[in-house]
Amino acid sequence: MHPHKPRLPFANAWFFPAAALYAALLLPWSVLTMLGLAPVLPGLATPAGHAHEMLFGFALAVIAGYLLGPQPLRLTLALLGCWLLARLGFLFWPGSWLTLLSAALFGAGLAWKVVPRFLGAAKKWRNQIVAPVVAALSLLSAVASSAFSQPLALPLLSEALLLIAVLLFFMGGRIIAPALAGHAQSEGRQLAARVQPQLEGAGLILLLLALLFNLPPWPPLEPLVGGLLVAASVLAAIRLLRWQPWHCGKRADLLVLLLGYAWLAIGLLLFGLSRLLPALPVTATLHALSIGALGSLTFAVMARTRLIYRFRDANARRWIHPLVLLISLAALARVLPPLLGLEQQGWLLFAATCWALAYLALAVLLWQSRDAHPASPRHSSTER
Repeated sequence: MHPHKPRLPFANAWFFPAAALYAALLLPWSVLTMLGLAPVLPGLATPAGHAHEMLFGFALAVIAGYLLGPQPLRLTLALLGCWLLARLGFLFWPGSWLTLLSAALFGAGLAWKVVPRFLGAAKKWRNQIVAPVVAALSLLSAVASSAFSQPLALPLLSEALLLIAVLLFFMGGRIIAPALAGHAQSEGRQLAARVQPQLEGAGLILLLLALLFNLPPWPPLEPLVGGLLVAASVLAAIRLLRWQPWHCGKRADLLVLLLGYAWLAIGLLLFGLSRLLPALPVTATLHALSIGALGSLTFAVMARTRLIYRFRDANARRWIHPLVLLISLAALARVLPPLLGLEQQGWLLFAATCWALAYLALAVLLWQSRDAHPASPRHSSTER
């Protein structure tokens, strides 16, 4: 008999704690610099720097942790080292060769490991969508690092946010649907609407068209992009309602996921309306999508993934799930004051505090579970 090869460690054991800690410390730090309460780091001197690190620092680390799966430890640590160098380079020397090179190496390594797996194994075009989105995000992370101080930076950040919205729409549904179906079965029910392929396909097409027409900074295309995003938000909301969230009152882990998907629908709606109604504050709409949707869904997925790996039970540490409400409070504090014309300084500080507390707690949970041996999880529910 041949001895079994040792199981490779999952990359999320390293990337998830790093992403949570980075979110808890660096993103609120940028808010404090805006308020004059902390020293200004060169990379966080502008709102664009804050957005850059939210998308290419925090979000891309979560994406790497989730999609890389089991990898040799040396490769995981090498990619994590490139990510860390890119963060340090951007914070202290934005636009430098160190920043560009480390971001490019991290992006190339991520694409090298993720893209072939989805292109090679997935038969349906919807399941292959992850490959080009990850490749585009990897490329944008390097380009945006080199073009940070140029007028091109804001359009690139807008494209990156829409690419992440595509991933949230697709991967969020692929995580939520089987979890809800399993819960329904445990209660003697059947959930007829699971992945909902027609809704999923239509939503992805709308979001991809929005990405395409958003790329050229041409004002006549703004209403078209806005209409596409509003339509995608409606489909996300319909998909959410067809999952029957009212049956999940006793499952905190599922409610957290559903809350994140609800923020995705709200964020897409507000982002689209900002293109249709120029008077609508853009900062409010962007934070509904970035803090509300991205923050809530990544929080839920990171906690759920590690709890299942460690304990085979997503509710093994029930105290973590209610803390996602702090992220919703942070999102509301960034969305409502601009819409209502209120003074934002105090709300900025409140939002940063809520966000930091939630992600510090998550970082502790993730770090405590990092050394556990995974329990043969179903890593992805994507249909092959």
